[in-house]
Amino acid sequence: MNQQLNTAFTLFLSLLVEAMPFLLVGVLFSGLLLLFVDERQMIARLPKNPLMGALFGSMIGFLFPVCECGNVPVARRLLMQGAPAPVAIGFLLAAPTINPIVIWATWTAFRDQPEIVVLRVVFSLAIATIIGWVFSAQADLRPILQPAIGTRLKLIATKPEPKQLSTFEQEAPTPQLLQSGTYWLGQKSQPIRMDATVLQATLAATPPSKPLSDRLRLLLDNTIQELRELGAVLVLGSAIAASIQVLVPREVILGLGSGPITSIGTMMLLAGLVSICSTVDAFFALSFASTFTSGSLLAFLVFGPMIDLKGVGLMLAIFKPRAIFYLFGLAAQLTFLFTLFVNLYVI
Repeated sequence: MNQQLNTAFTLFLSLLVEAMPFLLVGVLFSGLLLLFVDERQMIARLPKNPLMGALFGSMIGFLFPVCECGNVPVARRLLMQGAPAPVAIGFLLAAPTINPIVIWATWTAFRDQPEIVVLRVVFSLAIATIIGWVFSAQADLRPILQPAIGTRLKLIATKPEPKQLSTFEQEAPTPQLLQSGTYWLGQKSQPIRMDATVLQATLAATPPSKPLSDRLRLLLDNTIQELRELGAVLVLGSAIAASIQVLVPREVILGLGSGPITSIGTMMLLAGLVSICSTVDAFFALSFASTFTSGSLLAFLVFGPMIDLKGVGLMLAIFKPRAIFYLFGLAAQLTFLFTLFVNLYVI
């Protein structure tokens, strides 16, 4: 029993240490996007067609090399800027795979099977684009988003003036100085709450003419707030994933690897449970190459970066549970169909 606890704790720390730097990179990208990108110009240049928007969002990951931990803050920021749902969801699902770091790592692991590398990129891009396009049917995203993000979208929809936005920020419940998380942000002796929506709205409303030091200070506050929110669910997801890895015997998993259907289901389940970062998951999958089918290896490499325990926990910072269930169901069905076709007709 003590040995299992030690193993679980070691796995928990390894998952956490592996994922936390990428989460930090994603949060910093999110803040820099907020600090330096003109929201109106960026949104105006995004494709209006839902399918093209989903494809565009899926390919943004090549410019933002973040894994399934770091992509969540950036996707959340895109939504809070008012980006179309297909763009944000396409990025959310594809960024962990469609980036140069992961492609290079996959090539290093499967250089003797280049078709695995190509099909991983193609399938990930296709699935993310399809799901992003499907979600474009939801005209108003607020019913499926967390309240903080829904409030931000409501502010964008009403197009308030900067003074009105500042008034909203200062109308937090009182007495504010007696509440935890109250900070002074240069608002002429007016304290405001350190809330993610308020901080991001404040930073977005800060004109470029403001001193860079003020904007960097707000960027730091926003980074701390997002790390506090997303880091908590990352710790919980890592703990659950480590526990499951210890409780499920490896021999049971290997016994299911020979069938064209059971192998895919097993590797998809394994991908969701072990929650290995997409930058190193190819090497984990390579250890099953002699036992599992090629389609099942692809299922692990495609499905895992989109949906795993850590990722689901982090996605709860953006979506309500039912929306994550839809994402999970669509990603699972499409991954299963694509990889089953590979098992039966391609490799």
